[in-house]
Amino acid sequence: MIRTDVLIIGAGAVGTAIARELSKYQLKVLVCDKNDDVGGDASKSCSSCVATQATLTPNTLEQQLRLSSHPMVLQLCEDLDIPIHRCGSLTVAVSPEQMSEIPSVLDRAFANGVWDNEVLTREEILRMEPNITPAVLGGIYAPRDAQINQFLMVVAQAENAAENGVEFLLDCPVTGMEVCEGRIQSVTTPKGTICATWVINAAGLYCDEIAKMAGDCDFSMHPRKGQFYVIGKDTSVKVEHIIKSIPGESGHGILISPTVDGNLLVGPTAEDLEDKSDHKTTRSGLEYVKECAHRLVPELCFEDTITQFAGLRPAREPDGYHIRLSDRVEGYVEISGIRSTGLTSSLGIAKYTIRMMEQAGLPLRRKSDFCGRRKGIVSFADKTDEEKNTLIMGDSLYGRIICRCEQITESEIVQAIHRPVGARTVDAVKRRVRAGMGRCQGGFCSSLVIDILARELSIDPAEIRKRNGKSYMLYGKASAQSFEEQDAAKSHC
Repeated sequence: MIRTDVLIIGAGAVGTAIARELSKYQLKVLVCDKNDDVGGDASKSCSSCVATQATLTPNTLEQQLRLSSHPMVLQLCEDLDIPIHRCGSLTVAVSPEQMSEIPSVLDRAFANGVWDNEVLTREEILRMEPNITPAVLGGIYAPRDAQINQFLMVVAQAENAAENGVEFLLDCPVTGMEVCEGRIQSVTTPKGTICATWVINAAGLYCDEIAKMAGDCDFSMHPRKGQFYVIGKDTSVKVEHIIKSIPGESGHGILISPTVDGNLLVGPTAEDLEDKSDHKTTRSGLEYVKECAHRLVPELCFEDTITQFAGLRPAREPDGYHIRLSDRVEGYVEISGIRSTGLTSSLGIAKYTIRMMEQAGLPLRRKSDFCGRRKGIVSFADKTDEEKNTLIMGDSLYGRIICRCEQITESEIVQAIHRPVGARTVDAVKRRVRAGMGRCQGGFCSSLVIDILARELSIDPAEIRKRNGKSYMLYGKASAQSFEEQDAAKSHC
């Protein structure tokens, strides 16, 4: 029996934010997740925007949490050494109908407390973004919208939480709960039975299934697929700001965005599904993204695409953010309906949830030794020759390039493995240090990453996975004898 004060189910943006916030207090906190790594399902495959979200419905819980969270995210990036690109966004109108919507969009921004949005003319927009469509008539500039490395936002908080005493159980799905006398008596997982005073359901797309186990579920979740293109850094047509279209009846449409690492991210779609495991990209979905993107930036070079991917956002029915203490199961907290704004809102959600729990009896005694800062892995690729030489002098593994496309060294990969909540799979390494995220998508470096993982974890290379489940990278061994036999056979022909 594993005993803890607080069990958090789900290690996405919301779960890790709550874990870090709770690590400030004298509590035993445990996080479990079905995946091999932190980052959840939606958080690691979203559009990575830290947005002011001026178009949200005013006075809703979602809008209030987003408004409070935005400055917290900027401070978090400073404290935990998380890369962020403060590029701003341009929401552009390309038709008279869209132009007529600009006053109402601006009114909503002011109602949401976003007072720094500005209306720009066609000429002003073209000066800021020469590659934007000549059909642009005007638009709105949001200077505080930004792009973040969403992988590192979650990883950094998990590392910092672990350094302050939080325990993470990964590859650890919740398979059942024993509920008796109005309390969750125990939570069953493959890594042991957990007994917790408080259970926080931050399971995202799967939070309805956890809620059913807890015996308090009055909602359902379904996936809303978003398909994306990632265009290479060397593409000839770029943008400097996040480019969006004026919201319409079908939603906010797609965005074209410069990423923290220099790629262009283009998407997403919004496709309601039933299958929570459907991460496939489709021809029709990607064609839709391309068509919408060309309306905004006609010369965008999709020939320079290095990969496509699909993320699943958790869509709730009934809709909306729901953060509540159960009135049927003591100590059970439900966090559901946290959709595309969740990355930005996660820090506010953490504060809001913990305040609610404190008012319900959770004792919060501040630690005297809490450390709220974290230093990231030093990147080799963006250093000068002199700085690179200094790194190599201090650590010879910085002198061995593993990922040619992104110039990732062996030292960076080794550090990613041995940090708190370290990488255990090829994809976990990729998310932390970008090995395999370049033009060849791991075609050269994957075998080297496997070797390093096996060596550092002291396991057989055949046990190394790409990601969850049984996604093993190697199958069987080639026998030297079999090759000799083949050569002998050839000699007799």
